[in-house]
Amino acid sequence: MDDAELEKIRKARLEQLKAQSGGGKASPGGGGGGGGSDPAQRQQQEAEARQSILNQILQPEAADRLGRIRMVKEQRATDVENRLIMLAQSGQLRQKVTEDQLKELLNAMAETKEEEKIVVSRRKGWEDDDDDLFDL
Repeated sequence: MDDAELEKIRKARLEQLKAQSGGGKASPGGGGGGGGSDPAQRQQQEAEARQSILNQILQPEAADRLGRIRMVKEQRATDVENRLIMLAQSGQLRQKVTEDQLKELLNAMAETKEEEKIVVSRRKGWEDDDDDLFDL
């Protein structure tokens, strides 16, 4: 990534943070009856900022893969997006993320995430009338 792209990302993040902290105070035209739609508008601006940042740091193939992941597991896609944005803001991304790099990131995140286990505990000595059917 070059300095211009990083500067765009930083500006978008700064605008996002300003919108989160005091969005209603910053816009002079939105004072009257728009109080109920302010959180929705702020959320839409945040989503646009996130999408803008992701478009700058992902190659099209990687963006497509992330979109397919979002269809299946939205939380995992959001986690990956947060990680990518964090890496971009900290300056650790030198170029656009390829699909292979995205796969590596997904594998690394899958290894750190602990799988949920389902434990079935059966009661011993439980008397059940259904067992009588086996005697037929």
